[in-house]
Amino acid sequence: MPRSVLLPVFIALTTLLTAAPPPHHAQNQNLRVPGTPASQPLAPEERSRALHDPQDSLWSQPAPSTYRVRLETTKGIVVLEVTRPLAPRGADRFYHLVQVGFYDNSRFFRVISGRFVQFGIAGDPVIAKIWQNARFPDDPVKDSNVRGTFAFAMTGPDARTTQIYINTGDQSRLDQMGFAPFGKVVEGMSIIDKLYAGYGETSGGGMRAGHQGKLFEEGNAYLDREFHLLDRLVRAEIIEEQK
Repeated sequence: MPRSVLLPVFIALTTLLTAAPPPHHAQNQNLRVPGTPASQPLAPEERSRALHDPQDSLWSQPAPSTYRVRLETTKGIVVLEVTRPLAPRGADRFYHLVQVGFYDNSRFFRVISGRFVQFGIAGDPVIAKIWQNARFPDDPVKDSNVRGTFAFAMTGPDARTTQIYINTGDQSRLDQMGFAPFGKVVEGMSIIDKLYAGYGETSGGGMRAGHQGKLFEEGNAYLDREFHLLDRLVRAEIIEEQK
């Protein structure tokens, strides 16, 4: 066959091979994406406005269906995974509290070995007082308070605010009391187990016991003065979400 005919045939075959779709198994390799990077952070003025006003419109916006929160602590990094369908109201509140930086530079003020770790009172007493009674309605309990799960602490029905506990042991007895887990620790549970527990109930007590007054009045200044060994929650940030 003349070279003048062979050349166009060769080019046509090459084009067809290049355009051909990959094998079926190769097409499916990248279909599932576990999550996407977090949305753009709030503008400073929007963040400040919402942080200082529990009635701001931000708080009525739904959170993603699932999202992950990275906690930087003085013992290491912990990653929490939130599943909104488990407790939508709790997931929404937590998402926006992280967004506005509420938990940054706070303390793990109540650590009871083998039971739970508690945090969620702002280190700045001005902010802590604003949110002290910013309650929101309960969610039905759809998951159990087993090791590694977390939920909002509360004093009774419809009394959740900002405080979170992470179960370090089996606390399933809390299920019938209305404590609704909305996620689990997916990285760093060993870090949670290492948080300083030497003060027990004395550094924060329970919400029901009414021993948290000083935490709201003085914030970090009180805890750092009287309970300086407490571990710190340096920063919380949303790192991944799925609509």
